[in-house]
Amino acid sequence: MTIAASLQRAHLAVLTPYASARRSMSGGAVWLNANEAPTTPALAANETQLNRYPSFQSAALNQAYANYAQVNVDQVLSCRGSDEAIDLLIRSFCEPQQDAIMITTPTYGMYAISAQTQGAGVVDVPLMSATDGSLQLNVDEMLRAFTSSQQQIKLVFVCNPSNPLGNNVNLAELERLIVGVGEQALVVVDEAYIEFAAQSNVQPLNHITQWLAKYPQLVVMRTLSKAFGLAAIRCGFALANSDIIEVLRKVIAPYPMPQPCLDIAERALSQQGVSAMQQELATTTAQRLAFIQAISAKPWVKKVWPSCTNFVLLDVDNAEQLVEQCRLGGVLIRNQSSQRGLNNSVRVSIGSEAEMQQLMEVLP
Repeated sequence: MTIAASLQRAHLAVLTPYASARRSMSGGAVWLNANEAPTTPALAANETQLNRYPSFQSAALNQAYANYAQVNVDQVLSCRGSDEAIDLLIRSFCEPQQDAIMITTPTYGMYAISAQTQGAGVVDVPLMSATDGSLQLNVDEMLRAFTSSQQQIKLVFVCNPSNPLGNNVNLAELERLIVGVGEQALVVVDEAYIEFAAQSNVQPLNHITQWLAKYPQLVVMRTLSKAFGLAAIRCGFALANSDIIEVLRKVIAPYPMPQPCLDIAERALSQQGVSAMQQELATTTAQRLAFIQAISAKPWVKKVWPSCTNFVLLDVDNAEQLVEQCRLGGVLIRNQSSQRGLNNSVRVSIGSEAEMQQLMEVLP
């Protein structure tokens, strides 16, 4: 029995997914099987028509991302951003009121919210202080939680690089966690910011995705929202061995992504698109380093957290006051003080040179 078969929710084992018109049939020049309109009335005849449903999974897009991530195409599921991937994993593997996920605060808030929405429990094993001033996985405590939790932990979410901290997870400790979990649960590594870490020479782009070959319990989440600058099209990917992907395919919507978004995403993953993204990464990295140098001299900044991403976390004298001062000056930054272990902390995204200059002008 595969790990996906042993961990999936019981009813999914016998569920037959909805066979949409696009998923169940192909071929033919005249499509009369999906109750679509023959044209798009709002568009001119020479414009791209939008009257047809998109593919359930775009073969071209999934192959393009498989090439980019250096995995097999049957290890790729494209979805509406990493947020949908999080939701799909919880819906697929966590029985409501019975199973739980594990998180490591401070971390991305949607892991817990998605679990609570689906009626799954949340086990929190907070990050621990490291000698370099960062926060890292407390693997010993995480593994102990599997035996002490009253609910079965099915998913372990690890944000790498970390949001909101900005640093990379210790890879040796991450691998120790994956090995220690074994087939008890899936370890889900959220790599939304991985391109920035690769640009900063912190972690090779596809280091973790190569672990899929030896760890069947591993899932990697990726997105085009960050480094590719495509947050508006909501395109993300779940990368896992094919047995896990097949379970997720049972649960995902029949037409998860609009055709215009698929077209843009495929273009972004072309050789030209990836090259343009990498050039922008270099600019963002330079802007981040310049911002850290400038902000470190401010007397109200108590700590600049290490970052390999497109944002910087700051400990300040008064986070609420600082956020309001910036807002009044037309610049929005994020108050992270509600996060466990982060008192009077703000997160600043790295914008364009002009945007960063405007920020510096409104700061005290």
